[in-house]
Amino acid sequence: MTSRERVARAMRHQPIDRVPVMCQLSLGHYFLNAGLPPHRVWFTSEGFAEALVALQQRYRFDGILINIPGRPANILDDVIRIETRSDGERLTWRDGGVTFVPHDDSPQHYPATRANFETIDPDNLDGIGDLPGYIWNTYHIPRLAETRGVLREIPDYFFRTIDLVRRAVGDTVSIHGEVFSPFTHYMELFGYEQALLSLVTDPAKARALLNRLTDASIAWAVAQARRGVDAVLISSAFAGGSFISRAMYREFVLPYERRVVETLHPERSAAESKETSLQPSQGCGVPVYTHTCGRIGDRLELMAGTGTQGIDTLDPPPLGNVELAEAKRRIGDKLFIKGNMNSVALLAYTTKEQVIAEASECIRIGKPGGGYILSTACSVAPRVEPWKLELLVPLAEESRGDEKG
Repeated sequence: MTSRERVARAMRHQPIDRVPVMCQLSLGHYFLNAGLPPHRVWFTSEGFAEALVALQQRYRFDGILINIPGRPANILDDVIRIETRSDGERLTWRDGGVTFVPHDDSPQHYPATRANFETIDPDNLDGIGDLPGYIWNTYHIPRLAETRGVLREIPDYFFRTIDLVRRAVGDTVSIHGEVFSPFTHYMELFGYEQALLSLVTDPAKARALLNRLTDASIAWAVAQARRGVDAVLISSAFAGGSFISRAMYREFVLPYERRVVETLHPERSAAESKETSLQPSQGCGVPVYTHTCGRIGDRLELMAGTGTQGIDTLDPPPLGNVELAEAKRRIGDKLFIKGNMNSVALLAYTTKEQVIAEASECIRIGKPGGGYILSTACSVAPRVEPWKLELLVPLAEESRGDEKG
């Protein structure tokens, strides 16, 4: 059974030979361990694809998450200076903007102008692409002229990383694309404080904006599915209890993520199709799952209500409040589950035995009945030593058994 088949069957609760292993790696982990200059990983499709494949092969993961789109081929031509410092790389652009790329963390682009909630018009978002701090599904990068307004037509270069990774691994590894939740776009568009306050001060306008932003998430999700990714991840990092209440999740997250999920599946109803400019024929039927950080124990069933087929992370205490056994009991027959290994503990572990004990417990609880993918609860921290991740697939192989999964 190939890795691609293994993950596909796990997502559908079908029999497999062993529990699949697939961790999401932080950008800083790629910067530190892929053997490439950080700015090439972040700013070039070729660099990111090389990093993705190199670490998938090193850790023998069953899948690769491509969580940023391809970049324009000539983007670095607009850089007039690259300074290598002790704490990272500093890129100066022709327009005067500066990007700082730490050796072990996500890049930051300055200045970052946010939209103004008071003045923005939900019916006229053409100027959204002019904001240097906000670009569709890409951050900390100068404005991309091809993505002016609400993203509908996907630039060809967005697919470059997907194509390069598929060419490198063939049909043996599961390749997943990513889109941001409409609510994530909303948070990044206005900045976290302004965005959260607006949900209270003008919820009707917030809903109107979320409805427009959903079209962008749908466009990029459908485009990746048509390009041949094996699954689409909805990154919904701000939908946990640390940010919004269960009631706010129901109002400002659930309906819009449901639209994204339903567009990817041809069985959605004609009535639902009228809510978006995209037609029902654009549904692609690929599995969709949701990544949400933090405390989600009070909203597992609500998340299932989006129509998602799986939930990624499930942070255990004290990072979150989800026990794997409880999640299996509540949603394990409906959704596949990916994660629950304590990401912070993994960083702190110093012995092989500690890592094995953590992962073994997740396999023990997650494996029965199937539908489980072994993974850290959230992204692998930049400075997690590679030897720890190299233990996971051999451990899954030792637990091999032809079970429903």
